[in-house]
Amino acid sequence: MESNLLNTFQQDKHDVLVTGTADDLARQEFVKSFKQHIQNSLLPIVQATYFSRAEPAYLKREGRAPENYKQAREAFKNDPIFKSYLCFQRVSQELKWFSVLEPLERDIGQLTENAKKLPPAGGSVTIPSDFKVPRYISEIDIHCMPGGYCGPKDATELHAGALYDRGVYLYSMGYMGPNNDDMGRSVANYLKRHYPDFKPKRILDMGCTVGHSTLPYAELFPDAEVHAIDVAASCVSYGHYRAESMGLPVHFKQANAEKTDYESGSFDLIVSHILLHETSTKAMPRIFKECYRLLSEDGLMIHADLPPFGDMNAYMQLILDNETWYNNEPFWTAMRNIDQIQLAVDAGFGKEQVHFDTAPMAILEATAESYKEETIKELSEREFTAGEYAPGGGWEVLIAKK
Repeated sequence: MESNLLNTFQQDKHDVLVTGTADDLARQEFVKSFKQHIQNSLLPIVQATYFSRAEPAYLKREGRAPENYKQAREAFKNDPIFKSYLCFQRVSQELKWFSVLEPLERDIGQLTENAKKLPPAGGSVTIPSDFKVPRYISEIDIHCMPGGYCGPKDATELHAGALYDRGVYLYSMGYMGPNNDDMGRSVANYLKRHYPDFKPKRILDMGCTVGHSTLPYAELFPDAEVHAIDVAASCVSYGHYRAESMGLPVHFKQANAEKTDYESGSFDLIVSHILLHETSTKAMPRIFKECYRLLSEDGLMIHADLPPFGDMNAYMQLILDNETWYNNEPFWTAMRNIDQIQLAVDAGFGKEQVHFDTAPMAILEATAESYKEETIKELSEREFTAGEYAPGGGWEVLIAKK
């Protein structure tokens, strides 16, 4: 599976991707450009206004600057610049889904027909008849996605997966790469660099959605058996056909990462990519314990997400906290206030075997002038900056070894 890096900010087509007509594409491109305008043009004004107007006013009133996202919101919530930014962000999110829904609903029949005709690539998909989706997923339209990860109750089999595949590309403004796979590719590259002798035989991706972050493992560890689970039947079904269309064998299954039916010690590598902030305070410890149970001796657990709030100033916390306040991400902020290292220790990992690190974005590595070590080091050590798609140009990874 070769990514077309000369056309980095256009999504690569595959046999089950829905894009629509030229008019549909124009609307989608408008949304992507609108989001880029918000990030590149409006957000710097928001930041300058916070530090020149909101923070000084709070300092004068309270005798100290805001120390966390709650205080920063109190200082900034009534400012017209901040209100405008929040409005534009929400509108761009809703426009994104609308721009994909119309062609999806028109073309879903043809997409399903195409999927059924794909030549097999060696993967599989399993949908248990008695599976129960956790309420923290089923009862909310997460990130404003109509129907959430599971899709509307009357939707066709591939609806939610197809909507997510195109929608997440627009959400990321192309920064996930042509195949939306930057997180998986970034972590796989990190493994190749820091664990060159690590040769996992079985890999599990938890919370895989449509498998966009799963496929780099199948590509970069071709001798490994790759499994991917998610609570959404539509996503794993779509992910299966998507992987088959790209010629990569992955075994998809509808399953809950809190408790799976895989045998203990059956995986050498367990990964997730932005799974943790979609769970709950009760689910997250269970997921860590399940990872420990499933890992083989010397196996690795790697969860990739954005960094904890402890690594950020109050303004940066505020910008990320907006996802919880305005974008239907109920656990986004709570997850960043949890001591994840202690969770891993409580799950059974030795404290000396758990740490955070940064996996530089693969798309930045690939478009850099070279792969020289100093280039990689520079990407790894960049400061976190609010408003970047991946703050600091890299993904925060929690790594634990059994």
